[in-house]
Amino acid sequence: MNIGIDLGGTKIQVGIEHEGKIIHKTKALLKEKDNLQSTLDQVIKFIEPLTAYDVDGIGIGVPSVVDVKEGIVYNVTNIPSWTKVALKDILEKEFNLPVFVNNDVNCFAIGEYKFGMGRNYSNMVGMSIGTGLGSGIIIEGKLYAGVNCGAGEIGLIPYLEHNIEYYASGNFFSAEYQTTALDAFTAAKNGDKEALAQWNTFGKHFGAAVQVVMYTYDPQAIVIGGSVANAYPFFEEAMRATFSNYIYPESVKKLKIHLTKNADIALLGAAALVDLSIKHTSKVL
Repeated sequence: MNIGIDLGGTKIQVGIEHEGKIIHKTKALLKEKDNLQSTLDQVIKFIEPLTAYDVDGIGIGVPSVVDVKEGIVYNVTNIPSWTKVALKDILEKEFNLPVFVNNDVNCFAIGEYKFGMGRNYSNMVGMSIGTGLGSGIIIEGKLYAGVNCGAGEIGLIPYLEHNIEYYASGNFFSAEYQTTALDAFTAAKNGDKEALAQWNTFGKHFGAAVQVVMYTYDPQAIVIGGSVANAYPFFEEAMRATFSNYIYPESVKKLKIHLTKNADIALLGAAALVDLSIKHTSKVL
């Protein structure tokens, strides 16, 4: 059993992975994000009760680039006090357990590959759509994170007048329509024509993001997660329509696109970091 932690820009979730499921799960909003010690104390407080169980280690996913070997995180998204944090050392000294740190979307991809919709594929990409857009990459059964743990940041690629993330994440609705993805989703469910048109436009942009993944990594499958994925029925058709422009139509026919089905998949992936690292291999299984 391993402890998994999913640290987001607004909340923290912790739990223990046991036989492919998360037990003893707790979550809360992250407080006092301008104060490094306060946020670290909150993380430690959440982990502490779980160390009473027979766990082998701690895995944590964070929305940032990571020095995976040293466990140092840099410039964590939406946590201004976390510019450079030696998270591995801090938590290992606190709990006397091995600690492993990685990007949060990488953890999502690992979780899907090992426990979720990506189990049948050796080459897959997990795309997480929330306030931003990130990707985790599995190539030949191994996590590919890049030299600085920054591989998969397709949302930051320049696109139109901004970047892909501007148009293909929850940010699109606040930036272009002065609403939220959640409100647009609720309105679309109620048949609001304006909201449905907004999701159609979003789908075209997200289709462009998927094409970037296809041209770059040519995966067998893409698994889509994140809060905005709940609206998939409202943007899927527009997304798939963009594939008619893809230069390799046979690749489009072979590509499988799945939605995540497990709300705990990022926690499961974070917990799996322990086994990955203890075995001194980048293989997910």
